[in-house]
Amino acid sequence: MRMLVTGGAGFIGANFVHQTVRERPDVELTVLDALTYAGNESSLDPVADAVTFVRGDIADTDLVDSLVADTDVVVHFAAESHNDNSLHDPWPFVRTNVIGTYQLLEAVRRHDTRYHHISTDEVYGDLELDDPAKFTPDTPYNPSSPYSSTKASSDLLVRAWVRSFGVQATISNCSNNYGPYQHVEKFIPRQITNVIDGIRPKLYGKGENVRDWIHVEDHNSAVWSIIEKGAIGETYLIGADGETSNKDVVEAILEIMGLDCDAYDHVSDRPGHDMRYAIDATRLRTELGWEPRYRNFREGLAATVAWYQANEAWWRPQKDATEAKYAQLGR
Repeated sequence: MRMLVTGGAGFIGANFVHQTVRERPDVELTVLDALTYAGNESSLDPVADAVTFVRGDIADTDLVDSLVADTDVVVHFAAESHNDNSLHDPWPFVRTNVIGTYQLLEAVRRHDTRYHHISTDEVYGDLELDDPAKFTPDTPYNPSSPYSSTKASSDLLVRAWVRSFGVQATISNCSNNYGPYQHVEKFIPRQITNVIDGIRPKLYGKGENVRDWIHVEDHNSAVWSIIEKGAIGETYLIGADGETSNKDVVEAILEIMGLDCDAYDHVSDRPGHDMRYAIDATRLRTELGWEPRYRNFREGLAATVAWYQANEAWWRPQKDATEAKYAQLGR
């Protein structure tokens, strides 16, 4: 199998590449990544001899077409994905998440190439804290930020290209990922690296917001299940029953790192901050037989803390610029 992985130097994409090299040596991997601030080619250093790396933009029509022409499967991870950044400047999110997806869809349409589209549960908006419901593939879209609205747009493009042009595509909407190689602007690695630097973690508002956490290796094993066994045109939700409040996450990080669980500060809440996400992964589990490896969130979190403690050389170059940006936003 010849596979093109877009965004393969980003957090989830790089972990997908590592996992594929480790578990599926017969797959020929090409990684396409623009290496924006969130992409880091060093994330691929351990597997550099096993992949072909191309630096480029998914909105580049000719480049995308030339790569897809020699590919059996495209797995599309590339995205602008940080909510705070989308509130500050939405345009990169429109360009990458909408226009870039369009270019990929046109290329796989021309070459009749299998396509899997990685998306987020944030397209569904949010749930009330006391609502027993969870997101399902039938939940109406209700995005609340420029980031989630552009991801919703890309999902709808995929669905339209399947129905209108017969593109061989599947979609997955996943809950919040955590694990190695995640940029320090994101919630969990930011708190971990702040503690390492002797800085008190920061919590938006009261910290009651709930996210449905899944380890990145579990997400990517689910993606492979969909590629191999998923029904064309279907949407699969990926989750591991990891609902945890932001407050509980911060307190768990502090405890794992040997500090008092209340050693953090509250800061002003983010505009439009979604209250709760929760995934119903029944279709994935019953139809495709997938199960997560990390069933205990704290176990996966402890492994993630240990990774950041052991890999300071990877995240240190990002840290100062990230914190300077947050300081400008007062967060």
